[in-house]
Amino acid sequence: MAKWLGLSVVVIMLDQLTKHLAEARLVYGEPLAVFPSFNLTLLYNRGAAFSFLSDAAGWQRWFFVTVSFSASAFLVYWLRKLGPQQRLLALALSLVLGGAVGNLVDRLLIGHVVDFIQLYYRDFYWPAFNVADSAISVGAVLLVWDALFARSKGS
Repeated sequence: MAKWLGLSVVVIMLDQLTKHLAEARLVYGEPLAVFPSFNLTLLYNRGAAFSFLSDAAGWQRWFFVTVSFSASAFLVYWLRKLGPQQRLLALALSLVLGGAVGNLVDRLLIGHVVDFIQLYYRDFYWPAFNVADSAISVGAVLLVWDALFARSKGS
């Protein structure tokens, strides 16, 4: 289990480092074009995914802290129960855990999540995100993959 928790710590560290760099080098709300369809844009999210509840009166911070903390504790518990052959599931859970804690740190320390990766196509802009969000997304895809395919093969 230590190597999987270690992966989660690497995700948290990479997430926090990139957020720190974004805040230090980017101007809030001003896109920095990297290449077509990809900007670095410093934005803050007080809500959850896709800014869900970001306009609430402030209670959402502690709601999301509670949800993130509970989910993280459950993920650690689940990781502890895995057998050594369940590597794909462990990888998925580790990525989700690292991402959840990365965003939890932001909520606890500064009251919002720092986002800075912005993808777009013509006039359609995907909501800004960060390394933690990316880890959660990849982990979620791997969880689905594991549920649909890996388990049926006995891995």
